[in-house]
Amino acid sequence: MPEAVVPDVRIQAHDFDIAAEVNRLTENRADIGAVVTFSGLCRDEQGALSALELEHYPGMAEAEIGRIAAQAVKRWPLQGLTVIHRHGRIRPGENIVLVVAASAHRQAAFEAANFLMDFLKSRAPFWKKEHRVDGSEGGWVEAKEADKEAADRWKE
Repeated sequence: MPEAVVPDVRIQAHDFDIAAEVNRLTENRADIGAVVTFSGLCRDEQGALSALELEHYPGMAEAEIGRIAAQAVKRWPLQGLTVIHRHGRIRPGENIVLVVAASAHRQAAFEAANFLMDFLKSRAPFWKKEHRVDGSEGGWVEAKEADKEAADRWKE
């Protein structure tokens, strides 16, 4: 019987190296035939945004993301899964989130990564505050209805 996949979920302030994370998941793994990565970056909102500040409750965010990552491992035949979400002050062009899904076949990897991103965009316990180039605070960013609708399509 194959060994159960334990998702690697990390919430961290420091940046991540996408290639290193893919290598960590796939090194010496001949059973992996597909790796899908998604990396989300901070946008500058047409030059108006100087930074995005992400806050979370330590422990709660890891548990919630771990719960949804465990669902992905149960739903799709994955050989590995990594989810990294940054917190703190993030400038335009910098990484915010990374999902790496590995499977024997591409469809499972694509679907698992898509499932996780839909959850992260709509339901992960992070709060985002915009900081504008003009020095003002842009306020807290609400989840978009389209993100909520995308996550709803995964209900079993």
